[in-house]
Amino acid sequence: MDLDVLFVGTAGSVPSARRSLPATLVRRGGERLLFDCGEGTQRQLTRSIGLVELEDVFLTHFHGDHVLGLPGLVKTFNLRGRERPLTVHGPPGLAGLFKTFAPLIGRTGFELRLVELDHGDELERDGYRIAAFDVDHGARAQGYALIEEARPGRFDESRARELAVEPGPDFGRLQRGEAVGEVTPEQVLGPARAGRKVVLTGDTAPSALVAAVAHRADLLVHEATFTSEDAERAAETRHSTAGQAGALAADAEVGMLALTHLSARYPVREVREEARAEFENTIVPDDFDRVELPLPERGEPAHHREQASDPSS
Repeated sequence: MDLDVLFVGTAGSVPSARRSLPATLVRRGGERLLFDCGEGTQRQLTRSIGLVELEDVFLTHFHGDHVLGLPGLVKTFNLRGRERPLTVHGPPGLAGLFKTFAPLIGRTGFELRLVELDHGDELERDGYRIAAFDVDHGARAQGYALIEEARPGRFDESRARELAVEPGPDFGRLQRGEAVGEVTPEQVLGPARAGRKVVLTGDTAPSALVAAVAHRADLLVHEATFTSEDAERAAETRHSTAGQAGALAADAEVGMLALTHLSARYPVREVREEARAEFENTIVPDDFDRVELPLPERGEPAHHREQASDPSS
């Protein structure tokens, strides 16, 4: 099952000529999950992979830079004659947000579902779950963790033959965890293989809870609105410095750290170097970059650049 993360918008609060406002697309198999929807998101999608028929949008919180692209996106879906339902997930207060949006959106020809999630709520999906968790941003805000189920261990075909199991349907039953006669799956399957985990924090100050949720994640997408020279401002606004994000990634033992919610006041190189002093495997993606996440036994997360790098990097 393919899994990757496309960075649709990586700026924080204010867009720049090279960076759009927050939006991140997670693609797993045929599913497309959009996390946050800042102003300009639909244009960013159109410029990169096309305006795909999303089924789910997840909002981390209701500050304007994370949500103001949503009314336009919904209107465009309606103008295109969308029929499939669209589900928007977010913290408590989501219904109130959409009452505010109602005059902008108007009626839709498709069902618009609103699902409010609290800390610890989980959505069970086919082969994975999405868990909401609180972050520290002053206003009500939360992050999301996509956690795949563990997979059965490798099937030992030669051992199955030794146990007189014939190739064919019986092999499939054993791989699904069913016994075949007196032969049990444990006799022919290796240890369970870990699934993948992606954690997206949205806006947050450094948080022990985030570090706990992100423990051993393959990819942590964490904000880095400030550098250490503005640590006091970061604390006042409940944001993180690049160094704090790097220290958290090291503490959580993640595979890769991707920094987003970037301010144009800092050169990319400065942000990256500050984080890498704490955690070496840090990237600062540009808009339209992606991170590919192979199954753990097939390799490490890989950063793919989709356009020319920021000249300040």
